[in-house]
Amino acid sequence: MSATAAIRSGELLACPVALRRRPPVAVAVVRMRGTAARAAVAVRAAAAAEGAEAGGKGKGKKRTASGITKPKPISPELREFVGGAEELPRTEAIKMVWAHIKGNNLQDPNNKKIIVCDDKLKKIFGGRDRVGFLEISGLLNPHFQK
Repeated sequence: MSATAAIRSGELLACPVALRRRPPVAVAVVRMRGTAARAAVAVRAAAAAEGAEAGGKGKGKKRTASGITKPKPISPELREFVGGAEELPRTEAIKMVWAHIKGNNLQDPNNKKIIVCDDKLKKIFGGRDRVGFLEISGLLNPHFQK
């Protein structure tokens, strides 16, 4: 059946946008256990991958980094902490700090929001012994040149 015949018969909305869109995917909520659940997840993953290949938003040029994802020159203290990189995005620096905190178990056991600084962290956090987790990005700001 052609698109115009479908519109006349009332199967599709008489809107040109409806003709361009892919039909919506119906999702059924079913409680499954074991192998059936794993198979359902695999089917959904395959459908999502197929949609990504066919759909248009993933195509084209990569965006250039900007804002906090753009690499910027860093201070000598932070350079020593991250292993000698000359430039680094803020996001990567924060990831490395958190990896160090988690790897060396530096969170206060009574309050996980508080980080107990070791010698490496004291160098980049201005000599502070304890830092709140919300303060980390603010304390890293002076290490990035504008």
